[in-house]
Amino acid sequence: MPSASVPNGRRPADGAGNGGGPWNGPGQRAEAAPGGKPEGAKEEALTGRQRLLKGVWPPRVTRAQLIVALLLFGLGLGLAIQVRSTNENSVLRGARQEDLVRILDELDSRTQRLQDEKRRLENQRTELENSSDQAEEARKQTLQKEQQLGVLAGTVAAQGPGIEITIDDSRGSVEADMLLDTVQELRAAGAEAIQIGKVRVVANSYFSDAGGSVEIDGRKVTQPYVVKVIGKPEDLEPALNIPGGVVQSLEKEQATVSVRREKKIVVDALRSGKRPDYARSSSR
Repeated sequence: MPSASVPNGRRPADGAGNGGGPWNGPGQRAEAAPGGKPEGAKEEALTGRQRLLKGVWPPRVTRAQLIVALLLFGLGLGLAIQVRSTNENSVLRGARQEDLVRILDELDSRTQRLQDEKRRLENQRTELENSSDQAEEARKQTLQKEQQLGVLAGTVAAQGPGIEITIDDSRGSVEADMLLDTVQELRAAGAEAIQIGKVRVVANSYFSDAGGSVEIDGRKVTQPYVVKVIGKPEDLEPALNIPGGVVQSLEKEQATVSVRREKKIVVDALRSGKRPDYARSSSR
């Protein structure tokens, strides 16, 4: 049979379904991507924003980057909590200028009292070292020290200038810890003898609540609470009236507080001297 010719240089359609495909020369044919589009057409169709998003998401985070991020987060959280706590607890925030000046004066007064005590002790040492009769000088200083310790221990009565504080608590909202704060503030301001009601307050005194009232060393203190304090009035009264101090704290509990300076305060409530069962002096 005569062979069929290809008219006009066209390749006849084969049985593989390639009929009608573009002819690029002898033995070559363009490859078609799925869907009828060449490869690479999908990426070219993406916009710049889509390519950027594809590059950053999902994120490729290493273990080291994750650890650093957690450490920075913990550090920032700790700093934020500390700053907030400092701002909330600062009693000086928003204080007036005259209040700040008064607080500084109180600190200066405490520093001066400590310096005076230091000089007094140094003078006693010098007198003892330079005295011709050291035994007599030592005995005299011992008697003076005994009187001082008796006042501090509450075994002897005392009198002198000071202040008298009256706390009227009709609602019964003043608790034992508030009276203890008052005593601590007075001691810090230089109080030498303190009496509340008929109870002498000393170093080992304890305060407790008992059915709507306050007990000191197991003895009930009735209202109004009258606090007698011997010390320098110019130091004691300002210490109670500083911003955020004792007077403001008591007034927040709806208590009425009055402070009166006196030239002579008598502290006559006594405590019995108790000899220690086990402790003995180590001096020879």
